[in-house]
Formats: sequence, C-alpha cells, structure tokens
Amino acid sequence: ISAMSDGGVVALTGAGMSTDSGIPDYRGPDSPPRNPMTFQQFIGDDDFRRHYWARNHVGWRHMDATRPNAGHRALAELERTGTVSGVITQNVDMLHTKAGSRSVIDLHGVYGRVRCLDCDRLVSRVALDERLTAANPGFIDSVVGADGVEIAPDADAIIESTAHFRMVGCEVCDGILKPDIVYFGESVPKPRVRSAYDMVDAARSLVVLGSSLTVMSGLRFVRHAWKNDIPVFIVNRGRTRGDEFAAQKIEAGCSEVLASFL
Repeated sequence: ISAMSDGGVVALTGAGMSTDSGIPDYRGPDSPPRNPMTFQQFIGDDDFRRHYWARNHVGWRHMDATRPNAGHRALAELERTGTVSGVITQNVDMLHTKAGSRSVIDLHGVYGRVRCLDCDRLVSRVALDERLTAANPGFIDSVVGADGVEIAPDADAIIESTAHFRMVGCEVCDGILKPDIVYFGESVPKPRVRSAYDMVDAARSLVVLGSSLTVMSGLRFVRHAWKNDIPVFIVNRGRTRGDEFAAQKIEAGCSEVLASFL
C-alpha cells in the first residue's frame, strides 16, 4: 500500500482484524451463518434478555482473555511513528486499545462496559461480573461441559440451558442493563459518527482492514472518503461492498500486511 509511506493514514477495522487473536469472524468466507440479536429482542423479552446475559456471562471471559495480535501491535507502532493518525474500529473487543493504539474510535462500543437503559449509568463489565457470579453460584461450571462452548464475536457464548440464570438490575435504579455495544436495529451515537467523519476528513488515505463492509456503519466512511478524493485501500480476504471505491485491494491477512510496514 503505497499510501502508508505518506503518513496520515486512518484505519477502518473489522472482524477480520481480530481472527488471529482467536475471535471468529461474522462474515468471513469460512464463517457459519449467524442470526445476531437485535435491540428490539433484547429490550422486548425478559426471557430472551436473561438468556442473553447467561450466555454473555460465559462468553465475555473469553473476550477479556484475548490478546492483541501482530496486526494490532503493528497498527499501534505505526501510530507511534506517525504513519497512522487514528483507528475507527467496528470491533467491540478493545484489542486496539490493549495493543497501545491511542486514537481509537470504538464505533460499535466495547464489551468492557455496561450501560443502564433507564438512568444511563455506566459500570465496568468486571463489576457486573462480581454481582452476576454472586447471584448465580456454580453457573459457569454447570454449563461448560466437555465440549466447551462456541464463542461469538460479540462477547457472547452459545449454551443450551439458561432458565435457571438470575439476572440483576442497575444498582442505582434497578433498570435494565445492556452491554455498551450497538446492537442490530440500534444507531451509532451521532457524536461518535461525527468524530469518525472528522478523522476521515483529516486523513491522507483510508485503509480498510478485515471488513467486508456489509453494514452501512462502516461503508459510509469509505464512500465519504471516495467522494472527497481521499484514496481508499482495502486489505481483506474475500470481496467487500467497498471494492468499487478502492484504489488498491489486497487479498491477504491483516497481520501479515501490517507487519510488512514495520
């Protein structure tokens, strides 16, 4: 990618950025079909919400234990040396921050925070874990059998029986708690979107890393860059919805491509 040597690069990253860290891709060529939860499902059904939190109670530990891969570390180093000016990520795994990237916009939120839908209070996922563990002694041991559990990219985990799981409400108002993550059917907060557009506007080039750009929340920045004569480069295995806007497309893994610029 010739633009990397010019500096001022903004990276737009997707699930393919984190597959080398052991987090599966939603839409990669070898990914199984998934039916992601919608915001309406979460807020509209107590049983569904309990089932979700039971699964998350298992799955978030896997997400929390994951570590940045060579691609994350390379982006952080490229930011330190001035080549990369910022990262807009569609991932909720916090791996860019863990790797040392400082200018990061978490477009879809992060797994490590929980928000009360009634009073808007934020708490850490660690703090909620302590309360859920106290309310559900022995739950994890009861659901993690010899076959283990399948982990999904949203810090969820697939398990069968969750009817006996006890959910807790907000400590302040007893309101509904939700991971501070943008679900399907929910909009990215407008100030966050504006910050991302500003980051793109100040860039010399936009590099897409590991995203199929299937959803508009990422594709809009590619279209915006293209319309404003900001060169777009794409590194992704498989086709993307932004291929027609790309000055260059590289069919390869993110880690190997990024590491080559160090």
